[in-house]
Amino acid sequence: MATMNVLLAGFGGQGILFSGKLLVYSGLLDGKEVSWLPSYGPEMRGGTCNCSVVISDDAIGSPLVTAPDVLIAMNLPSLDKFENAVVPGGTIILDSSLIDRKVTRTDVNVHYVDASKLAEENGMKGSANIIIIGKMFKELGFCTEENLFKAVEKCVPPKKAALIDVNKNALRLGFTV
Repeated sequence: MATMNVLLAGFGGQGILFSGKLLVYSGLLDGKEVSWLPSYGPEMRGGTCNCSVVISDDAIGSPLVTAPDVLIAMNLPSLDKFENAVVPGGTIILDSSLIDRKVTRTDVNVHYVDASKLAEENGMKGSANIIIIGKMFKELGFCTEENLFKAVEKCVPPKKAALIDVNKNALRLGFTV
């Protein structure tokens, strides 16, 4: 992997920024150059939110991802807005529990993950974002599995330490879908 440009998008409260941090820390632990650039409206929950992540073997020229290699779409407005920005040959991973339409492009790899439903069924409500990161890892192997799990430990704040195992289990679930 020379450089991977990732755009994560959804509503505030879906864990978009946390997912971006998880990607960045896993790349950092792998010895890569990384950048994380959040973008969100003034609403705390329910407003639009996206996050640009770059993981690279080389110095990063710009942290803004305008032509993503990977798009993670957690809601329909995000898919509608960013689908056409993905580079040909890129990857789109979407939460098919919340997005009821198919990707219209034929020049990208698409993975439909019933992430919100899986999270609910497995007692991991609020972990759909991490299930999707697990799927992304399975498909693209952007870091080592060990560093992905170490990144969870780094990103979950101490006051929420009980969520470390939940997040690791959500990743494992994503590896299987």
